[in-house]
Amino acid sequence: MNQIPGLYITYSEGKGRGVFTSQDVEKGAVIEVCPVIIIPKSELPIIHKTVLHDYYFLWGHDLEDCAIALGFGSIYNHELMPNANFILDIEQQTIDIEAIKNIAAGDEITLNYHGEPGNKDKLWF
Repeated sequence: MNQIPGLYITYSEGKGRGVFTSQDVEKGAVIEVCPVIIIPKSELPIIHKTVLHDYYFLWGHDLEDCAIALGFGSIYNHELMPNANFILDIEQQTIDIEAIKNIAAGDEITLNYHGEPGNKDKLWF
C-alpha cells in the first residue's frame, strides 16, 4: 500500500492545490507512504534557485540534506493545527503521512510544515 483509496488533488481556497480524501479516515491511519528523492546538502543551494524550493523536506539524521516526496507528498498544504503529520523514515527512504485526527470525506488533509502540530515558527515562503 502506498496510499489509501480516495485521495485526490483539487483546488484549496487560498492555497492552490491540496490533497483531499473522498472517504473518512480514522485517527492513526497511514494515509500515504511517499518514496523520496534524496538531494545531498551540497546541491541544496541549487534547489533554492528553483521552484522546488517550496516543495522539499529537510532530510537525514541531522536534517542537513533534503528530499522531494513523490506521490502526493509534496502537495499537502500547511496548517497550524493540521489533521495529519509526516514521519521521516530515513532507513526506508519514505515520508509517511499519518492521520492525527479523524478526517471526514471531502476534507483537505493538512500538515504542519514544521513537523509538530501547533508549531508557530515562521514559514520560509
